[in-house]
Amino acid sequence: MEKQRYVESGENSFYGKYLYDQIVPADHFLRMLNEIIDWKRYTRKLIRLYKGEGVVGRPPFDPALVLKAELIAFLYNLSERQVEVYINENLPARYFVGLAVDQKAPDHSTLTVFRERLLRRGKLKVFEEMLAEIIQIAQQKGVQFGSIQIVDSVHSVANVNTAKDTKRQTKGKEPHDPDARWGVKHKRKVKDEAGKEIEQTEYFYGYKAHVSLNTESGLITSLGVTSGEAYDGHHFCELIEHDLEQKLPLETVAADKGYDDGDNHYYLAQHGLHSAIRLKDMRLRKKDQNKEVWIELVQTPQYRQGLKERYKIERKFGEAKQ
Repeated sequence: MEKQRYVESGENSFYGKYLYDQIVPADHFLRMLNEIIDWKRYTRKLIRLYKGEGVVGRPPFDPALVLKAELIAFLYNLSERQVEVYINENLPARYFVGLAVDQKAPDHSTLTVFRERLLRRGKLKVFEEMLAEIIQIAQQKGVQFGSIQIVDSVHSVANVNTAKDTKRQTKGKEPHDPDARWGVKHKRKVKDEAGKEIEQTEYFYGYKAHVSLNTESGLITSLGVTSGEAYDGHHFCELIEHDLEQKLPLETVAADKGYDDGDNHYYLAQHGLHSAIRLKDMRLRKKDQNKEVWIELVQTPQYRQGLKERYKIERKFGEAKQ
């Protein structure tokens, strides 16, 4: 088998090592991040998405190096043009991605092509695999995971002018984003001009991310993406199934009323897990004996504690959108 070739980084040159050892402190965040993770595992995984796989054609940048550049962009809220300049001017960042002190960072077009390659050839699977690896690494490094998971969804608006896109489609043209769909952002009670209370629905055009978050570590552990019209409750079990496969110390699962579905409660019971899915009012207003099981549920300490922790996933969504 032919050896894979990459652009020579020169990070192990004498001057590179000497200067980095003098300038980047041992406790610098980027040095610690570089040492705590085996980044070469991403070289092996991501090079498969390259057409020549590093063997045929011009040698590419090591995909782990480019991935770290993208991570720098995320951590410091930089565009791909900005991160190119930032890495060129910042020695700790240059050290982190694995460049010699005199070597230029990958240009912004290389970063854009890399991101599009992951989306086009790797699709969601490559991101799901990377998320699973992050959780595995965290467990191996001693990050503490608690017993409560929070499940929720967050919407993302598609980068589409829907009015113009509708006109395009009436002329027989394809939609700009064929996978996006209309979904309900939220419903709320408002008063009309006469003072009567009505339900107001706000819609969005795009996608939903269905998320499971561990409350103690603050890490998202499972993720699924759908078009905007998807019903949240139908994606609950697959998220928890994935959490269980990762051997998280799961005992209680909390969620809002959108997940109050009999199948979801049954799934948790079958797996010996406590439900902290907020119940719809109608469950407790029933006039038959079936409501007793729900009354008992809301009185359990696991139900109450789970709902107290729900704010943490809203905070995580806020961080992500920011």
